[in-house]
Amino acid sequence: MKENYIPQEERKKILLLSDDIRTTSGIATMAREIVLGTCHHYNWVNLGATIQNPDEGKKLDLSGDSNNFAQITDANVILYPSSGYGTIEKIRDLLQTEKPDAIMLFTDPRYWEWLWMHEREIRSQVPILYLNIWDSLPYPLYNRGYYESCDLLMAISKQTENINRSVLGEAANDKVIGYVPHGINENVFFSINEGDEKWKELQEFKKSLFGDKEYEFILMFNSRNIRRKSFPDTLLAWKLFVDGLPEDKKDKVAFIAHTQPVDENGTDIPAVIEMIWGKTPPNVFITGLNRFIPEQMNLLYNCADAGILISSNEGWGLSLTEAMMCGKPIIANVTGGMQDQMRFEDENGDWVKFTEEFGSNHFGKYKTCGEWAFPVFPNNMSLIGSVPTPYIFDDRADFRDAATQIKAIYDLTPEERKRLGRSARKWTLSDEAMMTSTNMGKNVIKYIDQTFDTWIPRKSHDFIKIEELSAKQNKTVISL
Repeated sequence: MKENYIPQEERKKILLLSDDIRTTSGIATMAREIVLGTCHHYNWVNLGATIQNPDEGKKLDLSGDSNNFAQITDANVILYPSSGYGTIEKIRDLLQTEKPDAIMLFTDPRYWEWLWMHEREIRSQVPILYLNIWDSLPYPLYNRGYYESCDLLMAISKQTENINRSVLGEAANDKVIGYVPHGINENVFFSINEGDEKWKELQEFKKSLFGDKEYEFILMFNSRNIRRKSFPDTLLAWKLFVDGLPEDKKDKVAFIAHTQPVDENGTDIPAVIEMIWGKTPPNVFITGLNRFIPEQMNLLYNCADAGILISSNEGWGLSLTEAMMCGKPIIANVTGGMQDQMRFEDENGDWVKFTEEFGSNHFGKYKTCGEWAFPVFPNNMSLIGSVPTPYIFDDRADFRDAATQIKAIYDLTPEERKRLGRSARKWTLSDEAMMTSTNMGKNVIKYIDQTFDTWIPRKSHDFIKIEELSAKQNKTVISL
């Protein structure tokens, strides 16, 4: 019997507002892990968004598939596919027909602004639960209205948890607030070594990518081709690294990028590659047109010797966790949730804590981190913004610093890289890190049950103007 198991007819039902849990986005992947990790304890209804969902208007029963993954027999998981992020009319309909006990939001709250406009109506019936995937510095006072509208505020990173508390101020005392980092299934993502059951399959997979050629060192990037993911800078870092190698070594290294070659929110990667190298880039492989299932992604990570992600103001950086789970050291920008994965230490050797006075380690106050991590500290802090996000630091890393860290991992022996990789996996599996799907499920259950135990219908706040809030708090907006 699973820990925290409740029979289906006795479970609370939760309406999950997120990406369609059948898809492969980071939000969908983690939403799916949450559902599968808790469907023995809750019944789930997913209003699942994509840009253009071919199943719009349908009601799909995913209970059977959920049973197989969750290893139970009575899961109750229903999906309402949606093109876009729904309407208040749809929520009213689902509240009436599905009768959920709570609504849980798991994505950027700006996609669901209509929800917040009607939160007084919703919270008179059910609590609103929010897993905050991303917020960055300066403290986003403009988001306080979203936070105030929730009965439960979970955060995927230590930095975001501190942001939740700092922006709310004393109001945080009236809410359940918790830390729920992304969790990876350790039985799907794992290292494959010679003699293992998957070893032959891995060699065949490598051959499908590289033909008969073998490489002494392979670096991997896996993320969306959008501006803040800094993929062109990663390519520049790779070129600088390769240019510094002896001539007889340059053809023995390779770079795998699992990303879309062209994205309207990113870059024309083939054009960038041609600019950097000409029409025939040396050993740069773009695999983003292949829709790999998780088991194939595990093979892809196992082709590499290290993972890299130097995106700015990153919420978490899921590909780094997957790489670490597969036993790979990582190169990462010191921002957002990637700091959690690197585990920076304070003067006492303890995991660094973020506070209102110390909101991030991006300026490098603490340099010591887990041995598996090769940090790149931001060297450009630009204050940018938009209408939905009035201000945010764009904490970009320098590709030259990233190249230095690539070289540092390259210079290690294969045995040392594997040792650091084992240390990385050990960290992700630890109860301190809580980066497994099992731990994520336990944390979600803990905080949601706590909310159910304490929640009573209540009136909502009124949205507050930024200038009024700043005066009320009488504190610095910018915390570095």
